[in-house]
Amino acid sequence: MPIPSSTYRLQLRGDGFTLDDARDLVDYLDDLGVTHAYLSPILTATEGSTHGYDVVDPQTISSALGGRAAFEALVAELHSRGMGVIVDIVPNHVGVEDPQQNAWWWDVLARGRNSDHADWFDIDWRTDNGTDGKIALPVLGSESDTKELAIDLSGEKPLLAYYDHRFPIAEGTENGDAEEVHARQAYRLVSWKAGLVGYRRFFSVNGLAGLRQEDYDVFTASHQQVSSWMSDGIVDGLRVDHPDGLADPAGYLTELREVIGPDRWLVVEKILARGEPLDESLPVDGTTGYDALADLGGVFIDPDGAEALGELSRVFTGAVNDARWLHETERALKVAVAQGDLAPEVSRLSRAIARESSAAISHEDISAAVVALVARMPYYRSDYAPLAGTVARVVGEVRTDNPALEAGLDAVTTALIRGTESAARFEQVCGAVTAKGVEDCLFYRATRLISLQEVGGDPAEFGISPAQFHLASADRAVRWPAAMTTLSTHDTKRGEDVRARIGVLSQTPELWARCLTDWELLAPSPDGATGLFMWQNVFGVWPADGTITEEFRARLHAYAEKAVREAGLRTGWNDVETSFESSVHDWLDSITAGSIAESVSMLVSRLDPHGRNDALGQKLLHLVGPGVPDVYQGTELWDDSLVDPDNRRPVDYSVRREHLADTGTPVVDGSGRAKFHVVRTALRLRRERPDSFVGGTYAPVYAVGSAAAHVLGFARGSVLAEPDVIALATRHSLTLASQGWGSTAVVLPDGQWRDRLTDSVFTGEISAEVLFASLPVALLVREN
Repeated sequence: MPIPSSTYRLQLRGDGFTLDDARDLVDYLDDLGVTHAYLSPILTATEGSTHGYDVVDPQTISSALGGRAAFEALVAELHSRGMGVIVDIVPNHVGVEDPQQNAWWWDVLARGRNSDHADWFDIDWRTDNGTDGKIALPVLGSESDTKELAIDLSGEKPLLAYYDHRFPIAEGTENGDAEEVHARQAYRLVSWKAGLVGYRRFFSVNGLAGLRQEDYDVFTASHQQVSSWMSDGIVDGLRVDHPDGLADPAGYLTELREVIGPDRWLVVEKILARGEPLDESLPVDGTTGYDALADLGGVFIDPDGAEALGELSRVFTGAVNDARWLHETERALKVAVAQGDLAPEVSRLSRAIARESSAAISHEDISAAVVALVARMPYYRSDYAPLAGTVARVVGEVRTDNPALEAGLDAVTTALIRGTESAARFEQVCGAVTAKGVEDCLFYRATRLISLQEVGGDPAEFGISPAQFHLASADRAVRWPAAMTTLSTHDTKRGEDVRARIGVLSQTPELWARCLTDWELLAPSPDGATGLFMWQNVFGVWPADGTITEEFRARLHAYAEKAVREAGLRTGWNDVETSFESSVHDWLDSITAGSIAESVSMLVSRLDPHGRNDALGQKLLHLVGPGVPDVYQGTELWDDSLVDPDNRRPVDYSVRREHLADTGTPVVDGSGRAKFHVVRTALRLRRERPDSFVGGTYAPVYAVGSAAAHVLGFARGSVLAEPDVIALATRHSLTLASQGWGSTAVVLPDGQWRDRLTDSVFTGEISAEVLFASLPVALLVREN
């Protein structure tokens, strides 16, 4: 079963893009050069779900998407063209927001420990759980809201009602008033502010309850549909969502590999810290590509801009946003998350540590040690083979900084060595705290250069050098040749082209600072941190032609609201500060009209061509580089998306189909023809010469001459053969514009080389000015 040459991610949703709609797109994907359609989760999710990650029935394919019949019809269409399908699966959790939609969860609520599914969920049944061994459900507005409970007699069975919420009533417990009935149930409704949650969640999302995949019965039942795809030969590979949330990710992946067989493609959403290796003992083909995303974007950042942009952050926020500030802020935010949103998980872990260590110290002392440790952990979780010794090192660091925690650290250490529950929960909590503290908060507070703030990235690392890029790429070619690589996903905080444009600011920080000074004098932002963060986003998505529509304003307002709540500086999801948020919205209105809008349009007009150059460069290197590149839906044209749900908007494929008829070399303009041309040409080349890519060789290609540093390239080829493909990209084109190419040239290996993008033919030494005369990128293929 062949590894994909490339994938194309499709976001399915019952109200807009179903499996039948995907089938109608197969001919287009084939023409584009894609070999595998890559589907968002297709199992039955919460009614009205727009993403599919809230599965309520893992044993069926969503009827809203078309069901099993529509899926098989899609697969048949793909197979008829020699194409395949990859499916995203969600083993960590299921949706429980509406308990009636999840039969397993409903049965547990109705029957408690007597349910056949009582041990399927990661439920805290212990009597010291804060609700006397009952399942704490955080749905009430306040503890006194039990007085608002009622009995709903409108259906076949009586239900416990709290406004629009409905819960089961166990047989024989329906007599009496609602509060009396509630008191007899296996669950207890509590205030969402009480810090009590009776089950492991996906991070801090109450509507997503964790499954115990370490139990083979749970694994078998929850993978029944997935297993049938394999036995019926209709799925070519899987993408596994958030395996780090499981008790034993490595064990789970081993079981999954047994189900899917040795040859099907398997990639995992494993978030690697910068420099963290993926465990080579895992039975997977690689990650879903955030590590590659950081490399591909980072190499186009100009490190010379770090100091000036750091100073701009100091002026706006009082902090330079350098490595020291970022790491200190990260630790503080992780402490806040562990003591706040994830306090129920920390409390449950601390109680497990107390049991398994038999330590004669207080719960508070153990919790303090746990919080200090998880705040300092440098990885999502440390129980992978390459990270052995991490916990010991961190324990030592915490003990040195805070000797008063020694007793708590001893208890943690004893439990991690002696126990089983403590060790698993410790790693699960570490990952959740990192996700909530860093990606969901720090990355909305840091302001130096926000294009660096993506999952798996480290904004303290202000870009990477070509040497770093080449070493990382060569390592990927050898160790993880079939890993997925990506530039945009359903989770990226900004689309690839938005990040590319923002990255250009690293080449001209002084101009950026002057513009911001002028704009802030005319329309001061609500506060410095919000202002500097939002100005970069505004610049990144501002229409190149300067036309500001109501749709654009609405998208910007929606993003700003999410951003300021995630940052949590002046408002938040749980405590909304309406006056501050109103000031943000008023400010956005003031800068999207009048003289400021005209000035922003002028700056965008000046810098946008350089953003497009970088966007084309990173796209070509992505598509031709080591690994299996994924094209996120719609990004074959320019993409101005921000974070979800903005990046899940419907895609207009009629426009994209029109570009299939394009011939010749397009100009780089706002139409997106140039990007489409690069994507189609690269994908078709991959499909034509698969041996030169997945499993192929990698070697850097360097230019010579006065502007050699502005050329980034590499050669690919099949093993035991000379390289036959060379990808070249222009970098730092804004600073290049002031000096020109001069004597810069690229010396090609022997033979005749045709640029598939321009149809030009080259041999020997070719000047950069000639090579990049039409496009800022080149895709050279050796002929014969």
